[in-house]
Amino acid sequence: MSQDYQLVRSAFATMRRDGPRRHRDIAKILLISEAELIAAHCGPTLSEEALTLQATLLNTQWAEQISSLESLGTVMALTRNASCVHEKVGIYHPVSQTGDIGLVMSEAIDLRLFYKHWHLGFSVIEKTARGVQQSLQFYDRFGVAVHKIFLRPESQVCAFEDIKNRFAAAEQSPVVSIASRAVAKPERQDVDIDVPGLQQDWDAMRDTHDFFLILNKHSVSRLQAFRLIGTTYAQQVRPGDCRRIMGLSSDKKIPIMVFVSNPGVIQIHTGVISHVSVTQGWLNVLDPDFNLHLRQDHIASAWVVRKPTVDGVVTSLELFDHSGEVIAMIFGQRKPGVPENIQWRALLDGLYSGSRLCAA
Repeated sequence: MSQDYQLVRSAFATMRRDGPRRHRDIAKILLISEAELIAAHCGPTLSEEALTLQATLLNTQWAEQISSLESLGTVMALTRNASCVHEKVGIYHPVSQTGDIGLVMSEAIDLRLFYKHWHLGFSVIEKTARGVQQSLQFYDRFGVAVHKIFLRPESQVCAFEDIKNRFAAAEQSPVVSIASRAVAKPERQDVDIDVPGLQQDWDAMRDTHDFFLILNKHSVSRLQAFRLIGTTYAQQVRPGDCRRIMGLSSDKKIPIMVFVSNPGVIQIHTGVISHVSVTQGWLNVLDPDFNLHLRQDHIASAWVVRKPTVDGVVTSLELFDHSGEVIAMIFGQRKPGVPENIQWRALLDGLYSGSRLCAA
């Protein structure tokens, strides 16, 4: 085994003992990806080693692995991007697949899984100050986590061992292939966009999912479309309005839907939120079965967006970082065939009143 990986193991153990650093933060300090940090703990160990973390590289049967998760019973599902962490407690059932897209659609665990962006998977066992933590972790080709599943005290440990053994890769090496991220393609110039055509297609929208087709048709980014469409459909508000809306929806018991995504996964919470707080710049929801942790300083812009559907207008609050990437999207709870909750719509309409209107 390369001495480099011995150093990674040693440095990881030291930093975890010294304080509650997260894996991604340790990897950043070591100038490697999080996937490389986990992979360094795969394979054989020296006789004198006592690893705080042990990992098993999994094969790439992603759909089969996700289908097997129901056997774990109640677990915690975690999806994050650079600015927001979304955690849900529940069971992975029912699970289905259409092409390379997986679906988990229980009342608690609600996921869209884009397997083409999944590159590496591990089962992980780590000794922590709070006891042994067991998880399944999945990463994209850049070594960035797309999804993690953590066992809870009531989870089925025997099922975890079965999944680890059943899907273990034939070769357990601490060396993994990680790609370098390409420079992002710049947006088209606004003058090159067919704005009347964009407006016509937006007017004709009949389902919120049509929006992605419209963006592709006109070769515009989400944020660029909001800038160009006009205030009938998209109005910029203040970044701090996210905290206000989350607090008001909690106070008024208005059920919402919170979407957090990365290229590999969309994770959704649906229902009323109860405990909203701010700690050291993080906006938190701390409910028994749903936790959200959002970096408020990462919110560069916030938009109230309206999309026509066959059930009427659907209104969302959408948050973007300084690179124009989506941090999170918040909707009122709704189902197909049911109009939008008027209380939710009124909540967002309140952001337009007088001095609260943001000058775009």
